[in-house]
Amino acid sequence: MMSIQNAARRKTAPEIFARKGGEPIVMLTSYHAHTAALVDKYCDIILVGDSLGNVMHGFETTVPVTLEMMILQGHAVMRGSKQAMVVVDMPFGSYEASKEQAFHSAARVLKETGCGGIKVEGGVRMAETIAFLVERGIPVMGHVGLTPQSINTLGSFRARGRDEADSAMILEDAKAVSEAGAFSIVVEAVAEPLGRKITESVASPTIGIGASVACDGQVLVLEDMLGLSPWAPKFVKRYGDLGPGIEKAIQDYADEVRSRAFPGPEHVYNLKPKAPK
Repeated sequence: MMSIQNAARRKTAPEIFARKGGEPIVMLTSYHAHTAALVDKYCDIILVGDSLGNVMHGFETTVPVTLEMMILQGHAVMRGSKQAMVVVDMPFGSYEASKEQAFHSAARVLKETGCGGIKVEGGVRMAETIAFLVERGIPVMGHVGLTPQSINTLGSFRARGRDEADSAMILEDAKAVSEAGAFSIVVEAVAEPLGRKITESVASPTIGIGASVACDGQVLVLEDMLGLSPWAPKFVKRYGDLGPGIEKAIQDYADEVRSRAFPGPEHVYNLKPKAPK
């Protein structure tokens, strides 16, 4: 009974869906228990994004990320958080082959991490799969616009929806995902008027990343907004510049070790005094 009560304290997919047109939804990525504990205090959703391939492993794209990697970091984020809804990205190759493959992969993620939902990339082509998952009890967050897992066919990480034909296609993608039952939709790197139009046109809350302030919420990669990534896209606002501070701390540590200034007397253990006979 206690575990059920604990789970109920987290935000849920229906609660996020009900935020359409209301208070903006706050979402950030996290891949570790300790950052999840910090993010959890202020965010409605924590996304365990496949961007961990770039941030943690140094991959050029998210394509090499595996389901096992996502489950491992999903575990960590669930342990570090208490109140936010945790959504785990479905990595490339774990859901596209069939509705059944998607269900088995998504069910494994939910069972093994305890997270509240999963995210899949794709619009019209994924609508049938999204509906299949939702009908079987799996909350799905959609993702349209720039879809990083499709980089090998897109050719570049450029913004989308900047001409009429591309814009119409992405709008249809968003409508299809919403109608399939997605509880929210990430809209990434699209022209601002399109982000606004999508938000006005679909029932699902939209969560923008380089889209529009009119979206129902916003998401950024934590390392990007903290200044830990060496490069960040145009749509990132750096709310901190932690990279140079961390490098300075490491440099100071290395200098003190080499000069034998560290450890000092306050960092070492003394012998216990002998007990009186």
